[in-house]
Amino acid sequence: MRFLADMGVSVRLVQWLREQGHDAVHLQEQGLQRLPNGTIFEKAATEGRIVLTFDLDFGEIVALSGGRSASVILFRLHNTRMHHVRERLRAVLAESKGSLEQGVIVTVEESRHRVRRLPIGQ
Repeated sequence: MRFLADMGVSVRLVQWLREQGHDAVHLQEQGLQRLPNGTIFEKAATEGRIVLTFDLDFGEIVALSGGRSASVILFRLHNTRMHHVRERLRAVLAESKGSLEQGVIVTVEESRHRVRRLPIGQ
């Protein structure tokens, strides 16, 4: 799978994804630290990547995207330690791989995750 990590996501998580065989990039690695959220979403859609983010604005961006399809994994975690985030992401990937390839927003919480198909409202 192909991932694009937002600035709030650890570079170490991107490295872990690469170790798992995924194509993952971090905005910082590309010198795009100040890229607006809407442009991040467009970049992910154009490149066929799944956005990894802690930024709640992405829920609204996805809802207003007009059918433009890029999956988003939105972390809503109190425990943001690398080990916990990695384990929650591991569970999401194991249970929702097919959905992520179709265009969804996955909200990841402490002990569960929710999947909503895109575009929202259809």
